[in-house]
Amino acid sequence: MYLEAKETARLYKLLSDKLGSDTTEAMFKYIDNKTERSVEATIKSLATKDDIAIVNERIAQVNSDLSTKIAESKADNIKWMFIFWIGQVGATLAIILLYLKK
Repeated sequence: MYLEAKETARLYKLLSDKLGSDTTEAMFKYIDNKTERSVEATIKSLATKDDIAIVNERIAQVNSDLSTKIAESKADNIKWMFIFWIGQVGATLAIILLYLKK
């Protein structure tokens, strides 16, 4: 931190010799304001631990809902598969019996 202050003071002296103290001071204020606004904008876009916890909780809820829906879907699919197989076996037996009667 000391080195930064020393470098800033040196830069201020060099610029004020060339540009004048009013212009140099205005330039330093402009840079400080611009830097501060940039940092504030960055801070607003960062996620906090609470934000991450909320997202993790929501993901867990969605996973739970999806697991329930998948289980229900599997049971429903198995039921319809058995109905289809029984229909296919019945149709195949009917065709075989018709063929054997001729």
